[in-house]
Amino acid sequence: MTRTAPRRSVLISGASIAGPALAFWLNRHGYEVTVVEKAGTLRSGGYPIDVRGTALDVVERMGILPQLRDAHIDLRRITFLDGDGDEVTSLHPHAVTGGVTGRDLEIRRGDLTDALYTAVRDDVEFLFNDSIDTLDQSGHGVDVTFHGGGSRRFDMVFGADGMHSRTREMLFGPEEQFHRHLGYCFAVFTMPNTLGLSHETVMWNTPGRAAAVYAVGDDEEVHAFLNFAQPDPPYEAFGNPKAQRALLADVFADAGWEVPGILGALHDADDVFFDAVGQIRMPRWTEGRVALLGDAAYAPSFLTGQGTSLALAGAYMLAGSLADRDHAEGFAAYEQATRDFVTLNQDLVGEGGATLFPTTAQALEQRNARLRDLSAMPAPQPRPAHSALVLPSFGGR
Repeated sequence: MTRTAPRRSVLISGASIAGPALAFWLNRHGYEVTVVEKAGTLRSGGYPIDVRGTALDVVERMGILPQLRDAHIDLRRITFLDGDGDEVTSLHPHAVTGGVTGRDLEIRRGDLTDALYTAVRDDVEFLFNDSIDTLDQSGHGVDVTFHGGGSRRFDMVFGADGMHSRTREMLFGPEEQFHRHLGYCFAVFTMPNTLGLSHETVMWNTPGRAAAVYAVGDDEEVHAFLNFAQPDPPYEAFGNPKAQRALLADVFADAGWEVPGILGALHDADDVFFDAVGQIRMPRWTEGRVALLGDAAYAPSFLTGQGTSLALAGAYMLAGSLADRDHAEGFAAYEQATRDFVTLNQDLVGEGGATLFPTTAQALEQRNARLRDLSAMPAPQPRPAHSALVLPSFGGR
């Protein structure tokens, strides 16, 4: 009788995008996968996100591309307004983002997380309402104690728990040493569609401030977005919704257009997401038998539009690198094969923040002039960074 070796067991912290994508590929490569998620359920709905370039090849290989194409948001127009609320110009969104019609996808975040979860839920163990409390690598694996009680040993552990990763903090120390602040803060929340918008975004700007309303369809609700220049992160506001609302109300107190109504909706919203605009840049993403991916390892910021795509591509590369290697060799291969792609996409911020959200009157007028010129130009070609990584095949897959 032949005895098969037991499957290597792994734990993934985080069930947003990078985590379930990694779970999918590790399961394909023969691993026994558990995912732990501190929330009680998947976050449905949510603001729109982009899937571009290399990441499209990942979701195609996962078999979920047709489903995501059906969920594609047909955003038709983005209109820029000046401080008085007068129109600067109105453009097709791809003229601004560098997207490619018929190729790149824009979908609600919840549609992607639902598709990923559905693809893995029958093959992977999910532990909701729980999180990692401690990690101990002193033995022949990783001994994990859970916040909800109990402990288990895994061959490897993966941190896919976002920009403010607890896994990263346990392994590498405080976030501040890896956080690159990009000079802005932002808030996103839903509000009633009082402007009657449909398949469009309207963005108001003054120097150092932006307010936008984003209608993904003909819905009764839209996504509101507030962004403002902030040289240093307002640490006192993180984790404090009252302080966040107070800060936003103060920054936008004298703003025109529809901003007073947006601030009123902010006061009533129960889904406010507030954060600094920043990146995570680390000299290495692994320690012992633990590896990081997605925003926990290399958050690029929304200014690049590549956060989701890096998470999907990173998950594919990490799992594939471990397909026929031990953790040490696999982690080394993951870093070597993925880092240039990550860096190239993180460096897109040089084209993003100051360009879209100028902080001086002169820079804002220059931006507006460029936007007006875009309306007379042909559609842009895709940015090389988005497709700079050609997916290899791992283990015959």
